[in-house]
Amino acid sequence: MKKGNKIVTRILIADDHPIFRRGLRQLLESRPGWAVVAEAQDGYEAIEAALRTSPDIAIIDDAMPRMNGVECARRVRQRLPKIEVCLLTESEDESVIAHALPAGARGFVLKSDTEKEILSAIEALGKHHPYFSRVVSESLLDHFVKHIGLPQKIDLLTPREREVVQLVAEGMSNKQVGRQLHLSIKTVETHRSAAMRKAGLSSTADLVRYAVRNHLVHP
Repeated sequence: MKKGNKIVTRILIADDHPIFRRGLRQLLESRPGWAVVAEAQDGYEAIEAALRTSPDIAIIDDAMPRMNGVECARRVRQRLPKIEVCLLTESEDESVIAHALPAGARGFVLKSDTEKEILSAIEALGKHHPYFSRVVSESLLDHFVKHIGLPQKIDLLTPREREVVQLVAEGMSNKQVGRQLHLSIKTVETHRSAAMRKAGLSSTADLVRYAVRNHLVHP
């Protein structure tokens, strides 16, 4: 986006920790030509903010409550295909990145990385170039060496089923999930049962472990 003769990179920050958002905003806005146009504390707010402000880049925490960062990235990219998504993660588990790539994320930075890494990521994404911090690149390579060609059960779930699984794993009852997603209890039960069948699960405890293992929620 141009402001006068100056190109401005518009950025959305989505993270459930206000202090972290504030610090990241100050860091980004210290760079000429970068502007944080919106903040969000969960995936639903991030989607609404992205549609409202049309940022160039969305920086999304992978471990947000209610809707995790990977699902949020997928939905934002579906609605705004030109947006670049940078996923922030605390985990070096390679499967986080492997799930986020098909969702449309093209930047990956660990929260333990240096400020230089996040700045480099935004610079790269602003030019529509992908960016992986060094540790992430190594983890990603390890994952594809080990899993190339192997289907992932999480990919069999529909977006709504993933939503239901995350909320149930966060401790919500079917009634609370229905209220959150504006669904009837029967519909929630249908989605929950379908997800458990596809994933080969037989109990709520299995479902919680499955959600943690597939990074829908974090322990």
